[in-house]
Amino acid sequence: MPIETITMPQLGESVTEGTISQWLVESGDQVSKYAPLVEVMTDKVNAEVPSTFEGKVTKQLVEPGETVAVGSPLCEIETDKSTMKSAPEKSEPVQEELASTESMADRYSPAVMRLANEHQVDLKQVKGTGLGGRITRKDIKQYINKPKNEPIPEQTSVPTKEERSKEAPQQVEAPNPILNNQDLEIPVTGIRKSIANNMVRATTEIPHAWMMIEVDVTNLVKYRDDEKDLFREREGYNLSYFAFFLNAVAKALKKFPELNSSWAGDKIIQHKDINLSIAVGNETELFVPVIQNVDEKSIKGIAKEVHTLAQKAKHGTLTQKDMEGGTFTVNNTGTFGSVQSMGVINYPQAAILQVESIVKKPVIIDDMIAQRDMVNLCLSLDHRILDGVICGRFMSHVKDILENISGDTTPIY
Repeated sequence: MPIETITMPQLGESVTEGTISQWLVESGDQVSKYAPLVEVMTDKVNAEVPSTFEGKVTKQLVEPGETVAVGSPLCEIETDKSTMKSAPEKSEPVQEELASTESMADRYSPAVMRLANEHQVDLKQVKGTGLGGRITRKDIKQYINKPKNEPIPEQTSVPTKEERSKEAPQQVEAPNPILNNQDLEIPVTGIRKSIANNMVRATTEIPHAWMMIEVDVTNLVKYRDDEKDLFREREGYNLSYFAFFLNAVAKALKKFPELNSSWAGDKIIQHKDINLSIAVGNETELFVPVIQNVDEKSIKGIAKEVHTLAQKAKHGTLTQKDMEGGTFTVNNTGTFGSVQSMGVINYPQAAILQVESIVKKPVIIDDMIAQRDMVNLCLSLDHRILDGVICGRFMSHVKDILENISGDTTPIY
């Protein structure tokens, strides 16, 4: 029987490696063509790598937690020569996302289903220890072998040095701090490792500069409060302040395209499309999906995009396409009550804008004290691409747009 090798596919244009989250099959399992073999995590998206052959898995070549480069062997499959079809010479980028489910705990691999059926195990009674609470074959075996009425023990043991080295084989080991008995060691893998690498690259390569302005958004707050209930009733999702800020940023980028740029070594690329990256996440992971062509969308259209991407992030269903093409980042730090912060630029973009909390403050207007709704906007900029003059003009324009919002200047539909 011929042996074929499944390799790590390219999961997007800029992705060069991925971390193995968990195997969905084991050695000896029969798999059909296109059946999912392994879950892979990158800084862009989580994805299942499908089999390009029908046959029997004979060997897994990487362990969960390992980070491997595109093109690296993942496993070997013994194929039936009569049914074998050659894999494409060059792996196409995998666009498959994790299925749209409320929880990964409700998704079972063929190997888990087969083992559960063999032993008549009710999967609802099994506690999953895999990614997102997903049930693995190990969980099934542990459930089968546990004494009656004894709960499955939590897997809270601290990994050994050898296990940690497998999870991060390319990581230089840092000096170990002194630990006491209650300290917990958490291996740096998956999304957290990708975020760490990107942040180091951004802060190492990009000379950051920073500026902040204060904006009176009293008109915006009143306008949104007047419209939010009807909007919610009509559309089924919230009319957020963030949609108005994204609209204002898109208008300002159209006037000052210098900020809608990327660094490309020996040249600066000034983008025509205004695609805004926004930060969304779930309980443990942060993602930066993209709203395309924001300058062409209404407030309602932007609000819908924000809602959709936030829901996808919550349920782990963001795709590679959702993450591509960002030209400028807007981060809604005000969600957490922040009033002033400096964002790290989303490499290789030219800038990132932090939208802070809206707070009521006493403000002097015409020599009188008035209570106004105020917000700080904080801009981090790449000083190779931008300088203070153009950024100051950009920020002033954003301020002018936001302070003069009304139903006439900024219709929702």
